[in-house]
Amino acid sequence: MQEAVFFGDLGRMPTLSTFYGILIQMFWDDHAPPHFHVRYAEYRALIDIQTLEVIRGSLPKRAMAMVVEWAQQHQDELKEDWELCVQKQSPKPIDPLP
Repeated sequence: MQEAVFFGDLGRMPTLSTFYGILIQMFWDDHAPPHFHVRYAEYRALIDIQTLEVIRGSLPKRAMAMVVEWAQQHQDELKEDWELCVQKQSPKPIDPLP
């Protein structure tokens, strides 16, 4: 199935944060560029941590706006979690969007 290859086994990814039905996850030892995975209902997206742009997939406009707002507030934490995942260590949880 294409989605399984494209987004990997989402059940094995650590969840960093959840808010408003949006799930933010990150793979251990994932490929560059540094990014995080977003799940929202039937939508899936990979978001670049540095630019906060969609690498693959899509989200509804409102969900994307919330993800970008959240990621802007937690960009340093996302970078730290990326480094932990590269080292195959557990990432730290990140506060949700209020």
